[in-house]
Formats: sequence, C-alpha cells, structure tokens
Amino acid sequence: MGTTPHSTAVRRLVERTRGFIFDLDGTLYLGDHLLPGAAETLERLRAAGKKAAFVSNKPIGTRQEYAEKLNRLGIPCALDEVINSSLVAARWLQKHHPGAKCFPVAEPPVINDLLAHGLHISEDPEQIDVVVVSFDRTFEYRKLEIAYRAALHGAHLMATNPDRTCPMPGYNLPDAACMIAAIEACTERKVEPIVGKPSPIMLQEALDILGLEAPDCAMVGDRPETDMLMARSAGLAAVLVLTGITSAEDLDHLPVEPDIVLEGVGEIAEVLG
Repeated sequence: MGTTPHSTAVRRLVERTRGFIFDLDGTLYLGDHLLPGAAETLERLRAAGKKAAFVSNKPIGTRQEYAEKLNRLGIPCALDEVINSSLVAARWLQKHHPGAKCFPVAEPPVINDLLAHGLHISEDPEQIDVVVVSFDRTFEYRKLEIAYRAALHGAHLMATNPDRTCPMPGYNLPDAACMIAAIEACTERKVEPIVGKPSPIMLQEALDILGLEAPDCAMVGDRPETDMLMARSAGLAAVLVLTGITSAEDLDHLPVEPDIVLEGVGEIAEVLG
C-alpha cells in the first residue's frame, strides 16, 4: 500500500493516541457480522501498546452479551473493557438515587441492571421515584400512561441513550429517541440526563476503563451526533467510519465534523500492516 496524505494522517493519529474507544454497532460489526478489518485493527493496535474500550448506546443487551459477541466474532476482549448505556444508567442511579423505585420503559437487560444495582421496580405512579426511558421494542400505551402519571406525581425522568435509530443490516430500527419524544410530549418535561453517548457520563466510564485522560484518546464511531459530538466536546480525536449510520453522501452536511473519515475501521489495520 502506497503512502498517501490520508494514510499518513491515520498513522500520525495512531502514533499520538494511547487509547481507542470503539463504538460497536456499525463500527466493529453490523448485526451478527464482523466488519472487514475490525479484528486485525484491534490486534495491531494492541500489539503497538494501545489500550481499547468498547462502548455501546444499545441497551437491549447486557455488557456480558456484548463482550461475548465480540469474542465470538473474533475480537478478544475482557468484560471490564465493555460498557453500555443500560449499565451506565444503573450506575448513575445507584449514585444519585440509591434504592429508588424505578419504572423502566425498557427491555429486560435494563431492568436487570437496575435490580443488580440495588434499585427497585414499580408500576405504581404514586410510588415511582424515577422513570427510566430506553430503547424499548415492547413500548405501548400502558407504559406511556404510567410514565405520564408518575411524572405528574414528581418522578424524575432520565434515559439511557438519545439515538433515533439503531443500525441493522439493510435497515434501521426506531431507537430510544422515539420513546423519549413520546414521554416528553405528554409530560411537557425534558428527560435528563440521557447518560449514553454523547454524554460526559458515558465518556467518563470509558476513560475509567482505559485509565487515560481524554486528550490521549480517540473515539471511533459511525454517528456524528453521538460519537463525534462526544469526542469533540471533550477533546478526543474524532474518527468517523462509513460502515453504519453515516454514508459518503452525508459528508457534505455533517452536524459535527470528525478529524478523520475512514471507509471502515479496517483502514487502521492497513496503515499499521
């Protein structure tokens, strides 16, 4: 492979970066398929002494499941290298609302994380302390009504992630932003915090995994409004890949400009090869 200005920029990025935070869906894999060069990129970065953390806004699986999936697809990782928004939400609630009674507009992985962190589940609007809004494929009017009535009784509203859609092979799924919009519409209140990317709450969890400061790290992801915004807001290098939500046709009107755009994460392996 010949040297080009682009490959030189990628090489320089790798040389000055000590830790890489990788998004999962649309960045390292799509559905159940590893994206080209993903395993080689992680292998070569680690061989070069770089640290890696894996973060996902997707709250419909557990941290354990995401770690197992990465290992199964060919990217070795330890459980404590992986974080997702449901776990971050549970940790945030454990710290700020310990022992709270929560009503999760969410699927079982979120509920299980809440319970594992000493929180409680309630459907009584008069007893609910916090409504936890998430990506919920079982969302229905009953849940909306309970969340609305809980808010009338003063419940705090918070959410796992702000994503509008979740990338899948050939199509996208409506994500947590849709449930957030419905609850904000009827309650006339903001759902906050939203702890997933681009929140500094999620970023700090990832930096804690790496044991590094933001300027020493890069964020590699496919979403300008979450991955790139989180990087830009905190001083990380912002690396956008075109294998997920963002396509080449979107590059002329990105809401947040990355430092580097890659066709796919495998370009890093090509430069290091």
